[in-house]
Amino acid sequence: MLKQQRVAYILAELEHLYPETPVPLDHKDPYTLLVAVLLSAQCTDERVNKITPLLWQLADNCFDMAKQSVDAIQAIIRPCGLSPQKAKAIKGLSEILVNEYQGEVPQSLAQLEALPGVGHKTASVVVAQAFGEPAFPVDTHIHRLAQRWGLTNGKSVAQTERDLKRLFPRESWNKLHLQIIFYGREYCTARGCDGTVCPICTTCYPNRKKPKVTRKA
Repeated sequence: MLKQQRVAYILAELEHLYPETPVPLDHKDPYTLLVAVLLSAQCTDERVNKITPLLWQLADNCFDMAKQSVDAIQAIIRPCGLSPQKAKAIKGLSEILVNEYQGEVPQSLAQLEALPGVGHKTASVVVAQAFGEPAFPVDTHIHRLAQRWGLTNGKSVAQTERDLKRLFPRESWNKLHLQIIFYGREYCTARGCDGTVCPICTTCYPNRKKPKVTRKA
């Protein structure tokens, strides 16, 4: 398959498998999504979804969260890992939202990335899923699959994001990044597929005999 053929096939196959793409992280508004995505760093969505209801009992908006101590936040989010840094970031970004944004989550990538604990991927998820702005959040799983599917040579997550944005229509980005995540979890896991097992890998590269060695981000 030529690259454009792979792109067309992947788009069609993922749309067939995942016509609906609910956001995996439970949330009720941009603020709770922002916090949930921050917590998901090096933590499963399933675990985050078990912890956030407890956190929302403490505070489910930036005004109330800004009043909490870092220790109180950390005590709840400890199972998510990296809790000292995450607790400090949650309190810090909540204070900034109160003091600088009248309690509203900003809609620009640059403003989001300036918040404590918010990197480019987290900001991209928020603008895409909370505000509907075209973005293509790339995590390590999407980075791995994009390499297996021959869509990037994968020197970095940033490069993979640029390559995917160039290959796929802008209007598909927000849905597609979730579809790739869903597919990776179900068919093309880090250990369950090495580029020679899952349906998309074998269709795109039917003659691939050796495992696809992917570059880590």
